[in-house]
Amino acid sequence: MTHGFGPVAAPDAQVRAAAEQRQTQLTKPAGSLGRLEELGNWIAACQGACPPKQFERARVVVFAGDHGVAEHGVSAYPSEVTAQMVANFLAGGAAVNALAAVAGATVRVADISVDGDTDPTVSQHKVRRSSGSIDREDALTGEEVAAALAAGRAIADEEVDAGADLLVAGDMGIGNTTPATVLVATLTNTEPVAAVGRGTGVDDAGWIRKVAAIRDGMRRARPVAADPVELLRVAAGADFAAMVGFLAQAATRRTPVLLDGVVVTAAALVAEDLAAGAKAWWLPAHRSTEPAHDLALKHLRLQPLLDLNMRLGEGSGALTALPLLRAAVATLSEMSTFADAGVSTSDEVSVDLVK
Repeated sequence: MTHGFGPVAAPDAQVRAAAEQRQTQLTKPAGSLGRLEELGNWIAACQGACPPKQFERARVVVFAGDHGVAEHGVSAYPSEVTAQMVANFLAGGAAVNALAAVAGATVRVADISVDGDTDPTVSQHKVRRSSGSIDREDALTGEEVAAALAAGRAIADEEVDAGADLLVAGDMGIGNTTPATVLVATLTNTEPVAAVGRGTGVDDAGWIRKVAAIRDGMRRARPVAADPVELLRVAAGADFAAMVGFLAQAATRRTPVLLDGVVVTAAALVAEDLAAGAKAWWLPAHRSTEPAHDLALKHLRLQPLLDLNMRLGEGSGALTALPLLRAAVATLSEMSTFADAGVSTSDEVSVDLVK
């Protein structure tokens, strides 16, 4: 199946080298800001400019969708909560809204496959109502997976064209950690019990049902694991396919992305298979409590910024980390160099002492 994504060019290596050089000239001991220096260098490389500019239009897109597998007792909440939470996002009452205000970002919600009616302002890219129950049927048809990939790609284009200089992918969907775990465990060749977490907080009986659903989903996923589009069609869902299209297109458009939790990172695994090299444009904000999230991060060889025992989704972990990126930009772009500030370096001081 054609998907239109090719290999993705990396951030600008020459600009990264210039940023690394600038770090050595700033009024601080070399390397003393630790990972903030690496982040600043990465952002400069993504922007193709040293020093980098502060983010002016950081934008969160929350991809909402329901999953048939939620009807089989794998979540602590009913599917109706997804549509209710979409309304809560629009009213500004969710964690993502509160955290976005603190981080200096704005929030967009995209209903890709919510099992209910949502506000027309968020459903223009809707593919279907709820994806199939992946433990016993395909999540999508061929036409639907193509439409969902195209929706994610279009959303990325809309945001970049409107001036977004940093994107965050978030998720909302009761039951969505089940397909996320199927994708991660399949692509990392991990046994279900080693990858399954508690999601929304299921009890022991729910956890056992979830393991069984994931085992059955993996049985259906394995034959198509080498084909990213088929894997999404059989074992993921419309919201996942849209996130994959979004992540791949953001990288294609040379726009950095903060990854959130297990659901978004599961989509990232597939997006990297679809658009090789895309992961160079992504930064994992945090490590969630879901075992599959750590598996996915290790597979992508990406190092998360935070580890705060978060597991909400919505983009909440990414927004919590966004101020760190702002700090990295500020230190690289706003600090004085030794020469500007008239501060002696250790080399100059040692020469004076010899005299």
